[in-house]
Amino acid sequence: MAQQIDSIVFDLGGVLIDWNPKYVYRDYFDSSDDLDYFFDNVCTSQWNEEQDAGKPLHIATQERITAYPEWEQAIRDFYGRWEEMLGGPIIGTVELFKKLKETGKYKFYALTNWSAETFPVALARYDFLHWFDGRLVSGEENMAKPNPEIFSRLIDRFNLNSEKTVFIDDNLRNLKAAEPYFASCIAFTSPEELEIDLNKLLI
Repeated sequence: MAQQIDSIVFDLGGVLIDWNPKYVYRDYFDSSDDLDYFFDNVCTSQWNEEQDAGKPLHIATQERITAYPEWEQAIRDFYGRWEEMLGGPIIGTVELFKKLKETGKYKFYALTNWSAETFPVALARYDFLHWFDGRLVSGEENMAKPNPEIFSRLIDRFNLNSEKTVFIDDNLRNLKAAEPYFASCIAFTSPEELEIDLNKLLI
């Protein structure tokens, strides 16, 4: 397999970019119980995934405010202060990406669950997002991982050979769904572990 791999697909959030909504809310509430309630019931990860799949932010925000009017300001701040959720690049992964790209041996692609409305902010902020040979952004496609169709769309759009492509993601649910579509799927835990895992495939 080492000689066969010619393409590497990266997830972005949690792999190349540190994104966490708790950066906005860690000192926002009077108690940790309020923080937990907010993320468990109001602005949940499942709710955010709807916007990653293409739902307009203003509609999603207003729907939540209607359902939880007592949380209005906190709900508005989820996307109103979205840039503060970006913790910066995950340096070790970016350096590994750069090192691999400089070999000239591989093509690189991004497959990310990300709102089409907020992704331009990341594009403007992080130069390495422009190193890819192609990007597939869920919000622009109106579908998100782990929907199997998004993996098929990536492969078709960029004419990838599944048997020569590696997929990297930090979400085990996404990895499970991706397994039929790629030669290997790597669960990201740290840049160091990723380099070890890739070396087993690429060297």
